[in-house]
Amino acid sequence: MIVGNDIGEINVNIPNDAYNNYHDVPTFSAYLTIIVKDSSGRVLKVHQQKSHSPTANFIGLLLPITYYSNTNSAFTLTNTTGGTCNYKPGLGSSPEDIAYPNSNSNANHPTYLVMIQVGSGQQSNPSTATSLAAPISNGTGAGQLIYGAPIIPLSFTVSGSIVFYHISEVVTNQSGNTINVTEVGIITNIQIMIYYNTASSNCGQLLVWYDVLSSPISIPNGGSIIIYYNFEVNP
Repeated sequence: MIVGNDIGEINVNIPNDAYNNYHDVPTFSAYLTIIVKDSSGRVLKVHQQKSHSPTANFIGLLLPITYYSNTNSAFTLTNTTGGTCNYKPGLGSSPEDIAYPNSNSNANHPTYLVMIQVGSGQQSNPSTATSLAAPISNGTGAGQLIYGAPIIPLSFTVSGSIVFYHISEVVTNQSGNTINVTEVGIITNIQIMIYYNTASSNCGQLLVWYDVLSSPISIPNGGSIIIYYNFEVNP
């Protein structure tokens, strides 16, 4: 407590970092970048857009344990073929958790990132999407693309106040014709483990992130695209 007539004359310097700089609560942003190359490797186009389309599967996987404790119910995950499985993490007698890495001898379908998939359709409500509207299959036949293995960093990257993580993938066109891409999605394979009886259940491939491109991308025959998904916290 300060008492006296000169209280209004006290010079108090408040550090700049004490003021609200809009980063008090970490923010989350996602960005999609696609680089298009021709058969000689020359860059034809760089497509960039902000990504904001987690699916219901992704949202369900991020629900806190208290949700399952309070509701005493599981969340239904739906895979790309329409099959379902239950997800109910917890510490009780019957949790249905994601096992990663999966070392159970009965679990021959571990949890992992399958691919970044592209398609030629679109959906108006991405959160309800459980598969791409018109996924383009892997191969060299008419209308097909060759998918490379996803490139996954081993750790997060810190740059100043930003923490980011990115995944990428190369997709090549050897179909004989130009292929147009209008949608992109991230596909994972999820394995659920019921620990009280060591049983396991393979949920299959799940669409966890989905984007309709703001403008179509054309991949020429012999050409390729490099797809980058970048996720940032507190940018």
